[in-house]
Amino acid sequence: MSEKLWGGRFTQPTDKFVEEFTASIDFDQRMYRYDIQGSMAHARMLGRQGIIGVEEAQQICAGLEDILADMEAGNIEFSVALEDIHMNIEARLIERIGSVGGKLHTGRSRNDQVAVDIRLYLRDEMKEILTYLDKLQDALLDQAEANLNTIMPGYTHLQTAQPVLFAHHMLAYYEMFMRDSGRMNDCLQRMNVLPLGAGALAGTTFPIDRESVAKDLGFDGVTRNSLDSVSDRDFALEFCAASATLMMHLSRLSEELILWSSADFNFIELTDAFCTGSSIMPQKKNPDVPELVRGKTGRVYGNLISLLTLMKSLPLAYNKDMQEDKEPLFDSIDTVKGSLKIFADMIAEMGVKADNMRIAAARGFSTATDVADYCVTKGIPFRNAHEIVGKTVRYCIENGKDIPELTIDEFKQFSDAIEDDIYNFVTLEASVNARRATGGTARSAVESEIARARQQRRETTS
Repeated sequence: MSEKLWGGRFTQPTDKFVEEFTASIDFDQRMYRYDIQGSMAHARMLGRQGIIGVEEAQQICAGLEDILADMEAGNIEFSVALEDIHMNIEARLIERIGSVGGKLHTGRSRNDQVAVDIRLYLRDEMKEILTYLDKLQDALLDQAEANLNTIMPGYTHLQTAQPVLFAHHMLAYYEMFMRDSGRMNDCLQRMNVLPLGAGALAGTTFPIDRESVAKDLGFDGVTRNSLDSVSDRDFALEFCAASATLMMHLSRLSEELILWSSADFNFIELTDAFCTGSSIMPQKKNPDVPELVRGKTGRVYGNLISLLTLMKSLPLAYNKDMQEDKEPLFDSIDTVKGSLKIFADMIAEMGVKADNMRIAAARGFSTATDVADYCVTKGIPFRNAHEIVGKTVRYCIENGKDIPELTIDEFKQFSDAIEDDIYNFVTLEASVNARRATGGTARSAVESEIARARQQRRETTS
């Protein structure tokens, strides 16, 4: 047999540098469990269909199990000369059980083999990612439930806008990550079909049973077109797109944690386990974890662009370019998993400085809109009410006062419609609790959303 399992047609050895340049074993070796899993399912089907002997199929599976055990123990060195994980495993199988091992590749190609390996691998990784997402969502709900009385300033343009509950703010991120979870689950559903059996591009002449292999490997069905089966990487693109959106959400939360933990805001305290110090300034406690997650978001964006660019001009069916799909995919998997894992723990241990948040919420005329709404209840058109309150705020700035500190006579400078009951509308609690509609920041609305989210968690994790 030729040194290369595909080398029969060649008369010259592969150039050493070309061998190294075209090999993928350095990065695709992480799929070894899934390559063996797919190969065993394929071998069992070949035996059931009488394409190879049943005993031969059993011999192949036993050999693959031995190879798997050696790989798990770290007793196998991978060869660049054998290019990829598929050839490394098959060559070792033939070494161990002889020519019977050469029957494993009957009715398949590396093209459909790698397609099923990636799906099997990504399926398990996505399930783990979803587990970390669940843990982060639980941490956000716990923080929300613990801070139902904590009022903070809500911002637009990073300027104080209206007071909100810190619990409401945490639930905003819960909703973002719930959508991320939905996108991941949607991707899982579309990805979970078996491409094995498509061969190199046109199918196979052997009487294979693709449906039984799909069932054996836990797929919901089989792909319907052999050309598409070996050339499709939509599932990887979809995962990377979902990952980019998820990392964007983590980056937004990172930015807020960085701001809130600064001396200027002083809203939260990240525990020492998630911060580092300065080599020169002993007083520093740097929020390195959220900063790094914010930075890693860019590489996940880059991975998505790499894959999109890789696939954009490829003719059907398989092309060697597609070997370049794995490194950006693997990097996105590792980055998302690590970021979610560390964030879930960090949010769970985060300390909230409620008094500082309340002081900040009381600044910046955060109840001005409530005065405008009050005027509307007195029959004043909103645009007129807006002008009245604008003049009121200007008066406060010029006189160094906040809205709740104004006397009724001062209020009446701007509108005779304002009565003593205005003071029932301009406190922080009144402002927050007036927003009772579904999705609002009132405590009653937030409590309802927490209860709904808890039920959602029970349904999704049961």
